[in-house]
Amino acid sequence: MKTTLAVLALCMCTTGALAAVPECRVIENANARLSCYDAAYPPKMQKSGVPEQDPSRAADKDPFSTEDAKTSAKLKNICRGC
Repeated sequence: MKTTLAVLALCMCTTGALAAVPECRVIENANARLSCYDAAYPPKMQKSGVPEQDPSRAADKDPFSTEDAKTSAKLKNICRGC
């Protein structure tokens, strides 16, 4: 039983390796070789995300920005050469 499952699992894993892959390396012409690679591995389309300057998007509010500004103001008033 275990042997049968192992053989079936091995057969399922090797089906992807048996897929026909074009030999683009042997093509001499650069443009033809690139088109072969493009056909074999098409480029991924970029996801259209929310643009950074979208007015409908709420502004990010950093809870530490006010505290950071206060701390920076206090540090500027310290005399370092006294």
